[in-house]
Amino acid sequence: MGTITMDLVTIAESEPDPEPEPPSHSGHVSNATTPLYAVQEEDSASSFLSVSGAPSINRSASLTPEAQLEFRKRFFPKAKQSDWNNWHWQMRNRIHSFEQLERFIALTDDERAAFEGRASTLPLSMTPYYLSLLDPSSADDPIRRCIVPSASEWTRSAGEDDDPLGEDDDSPVPGLVHRYPDRVLFLATNMCSTYCRYCTRSRMVGTATPGSARKQRWTRCIEYIRQHAEVRDVLISGGDPLTLSDDEIDWLLGELRSIEHIEILRIGTKVPAVMPQRITDRLLSVLRRYHPLFISVHFAHPNELTADCKRACEKLADAGIPLGSQTVLLKGINDDVDTMKRLFHGLLRQRVRPYYLYQCDRIPGSAHFTAPVSKGLDIIRGLRGHTTGYAIPQYVIDAPHGGGKIPLLPHDCLGREGGEILLRNYTDRVFRYTDAPASPDFAEGDAANAEFAPF
Repeated sequence: MGTITMDLVTIAESEPDPEPEPPSHSGHVSNATTPLYAVQEEDSASSFLSVSGAPSINRSASLTPEAQLEFRKRFFPKAKQSDWNNWHWQMRNRIHSFEQLERFIALTDDERAAFEGRASTLPLSMTPYYLSLLDPSSADDPIRRCIVPSASEWTRSAGEDDDPLGEDDDSPVPGLVHRYPDRVLFLATNMCSTYCRYCTRSRMVGTATPGSARKQRWTRCIEYIRQHAEVRDVLISGGDPLTLSDDEIDWLLGELRSIEHIEILRIGTKVPAVMPQRITDRLLSVLRRYHPLFISVHFAHPNELTADCKRACEKLADAGIPLGSQTVLLKGINDDVDTMKRLFHGLLRQRVRPYYLYQCDRIPGSAHFTAPVSKGLDIIRGLRGHTTGYAIPQYVIDAPHGGGKIPLLPHDCLGREGGEILLRNYTDRVFRYTDAPASPDFAEGDAANAEFAPF
C-alpha cells in the first residue's frame, strides 16, 4: 500500500485526539459542563450510597449484559447504548482521579492512602467499561487490584528499578528498543486507555506527545529500521498502540510494511480486555491490509472474558490475525492453577492462544504484586498433562538489565544414568529414556549443567 502523506496531528473528523489530555467528562449531557455521573447526586437514595458504602449493583463473576446496562443507567444515565459502544465515548469518559473514582466504589483506607500527599509516577486511568467489571464492595476483586492504586506502591523493595528490563540502554533512537538480533520493539505511544498498576513502563506512560512530535519520533525509528537489514520483525507497543487513530495506525503500518526486509508485524495491546469497543469495522479494514500481522493481547484474569471481549477477539481472528495472550503472574490475583486454567481455557474459546506467562517485572512499589517463582512453576506443573498443550503458555522471566526473556520449566529432567535420561511426568512417575549418543564435541557434564536447578 502506498504511504499516506499526512501530519499525524490532523485526523479524520470521526476520530478523537489519539492521545487525549485528561477529559472533561462532559459526555452526552445537555449541559456540557456537567459530568454524566454528577447528576446522580441529586437523588442519592436511588443511585449512590455514601462513600463508606457501595453502589447496589447486582454482579456476577463475569458481568452480564443486564448488569452492564444497570451500571450504565446508574452512573451514565444520559448516555445511550450507542454511546457506550463507541470507543471515542469510552476514551472521553475515562476515570482519572480519586474524586471521580470514589463516586463508583467504596475506597478502602489503603486505597485512599495511595492518593494522599503524593503524585504517583503511574497515572490513574480506566474506561467506564472496564470499571464496570470490578466489584465496588470488595477490595480483593482481581480487576480492582489491577487498576486501583494501593499505598503499597510507595514501598520500594530490593531489586526494583524504574527501568527493570534495561530498555533505555538498548534504545538506539527514542521510542525504539533493539535488544534481539532480528527484531525491534517500537514504542508508538505513551498512552493507554487503562493503566495497570504493575506496568513495566510506569516510568514513561501517561505523558501525551503532540502529533507533530510523535511523527518526528516515528520517522527516526522507521529510518533506523530501514538502515538495519537484519531486522525482520517489528513489535509495536507502548503504551497501547490501539489507542491511536485509525489513520495513524494505517500510516505507521504502511511505512513499516514498505520496508523490504520486514517480514512480520506485531501489535501488543490490552484493548480487547479494557475497551473492546475499539475493535471497529474501520480498524479491521486497516489491519487486514498488512498481513502477516499478529496481535498479542494482555489478559490478567478470567473476569475480563466478557461477551464484548469475546466478540472483539473473534472479529480480529475473522480478519485473519493470529491472536496470542500475555499474562503477568500476580500475587493474590491469578497465582493459582484454577484461576489460570479458567483464564487459558476461556481464551482458547475466544480464539486466543495463551503465549507468555510473565514473572512480574520489578518496577518500584510492585512487591505486593510479585509472587515467588516457585508459584509460577507450580502453575505450569499443574497445567501440563492436565489440560491441552494449547492452553499452556511459556513461563518466562524477562531478565533485569537487558537480559531478555528466559524460559522456566519445572525440574522434570532428573538426571542421567549411563545412556539413559531420567524423566518425571505429570503424575510424578519416573521414566527412563534411552538417549542418542552424544556428539564428540559434547562434554560429559553438559547435560547436567544445562538442567534447571530445582525450586
